[in-house]
Amino acid sequence: MGRIVTTVDIENVSDSGTSMKLDALVDTGASYLTLPHAWKERFGKFSSEETVELQTATQEIVKGTVCGPVKIKVEGFRAIYNEILFLDMKPNNGEYEPLLGYIALEQCGAAVDMIGHRLLPVKYMDVK
Repeated sequence: MGRIVTTVDIENVSDSGTSMKLDALVDTGASYLTLPHAWKERFGKFSSEETVELQTATQEIVKGTVCGPVKIKVEGFRAIYNEILFLDMKPNNGEYEPLLGYIALEQCGAAVDMIGHRLLPVKYMDVK
């Protein structure tokens, strides 16, 4: 199975000037745009923060912090306003791997092309 990595710009709407551009792994099994908790301070103060319980791919229950609002711009797609999830992550070879989940993908109009290993624009958004 191939990996799809894309560039994402994130800006804290509540604390202007606090933004980050990063590469994120497209993960349709994850719901949120998920970043390592170690990066949370880089975004300043959020209007909203809530601790939530999550289930990992290994069935482990962990806690994370959902923060927002943020502006999320996936490269090549329209900007959206939503929340991000901060989670304790272990770096691999000293680097973290942020995850781009299905909520942000759907909102910005991105579809996953599993054969071409890329993101494609959705022709029409659902209203049904």
